[in-house]
Amino acid sequence: MQDLQFDFFDIPSPCRGVCKSDNKGYCQGCFRSREERFGWKELSNNEKQRVIKLCLQREKRRNAPIKVKVIEEELDDLQPSLLDPPTDNKIDNKLDDLDFEDFEL
Repeated sequence: MQDLQFDFFDIPSPCRGVCKSDNKGYCQGCFRSREERFGWKELSNNEKQRVIKLCLQREKRRNAPIKVKVIEEELDDLQPSLLDPPTDNKIDNKLDDLDFEDFEL
């Protein structure tokens, strides 16, 4: 379906005046790529709207909370399955003289 919006008004640039590129090549202010910034005036209104939607998605992705990886130590605390292969014995087998101090026969 064709866009029914009339092209009476040009869509303004989403530039925020920061004009610095991040390590992926996107502007840190408006999140446009280099090609999207330099070719803005040649884009049709439909293309400009698509670029703005992409910029909003990029901004959401950048501002999303960082996913925390599972720490291996947490996995060691889990109870092992009976189907797991045997591992090192973690029981302390050291005998100390103090261990039997209160023991009577």
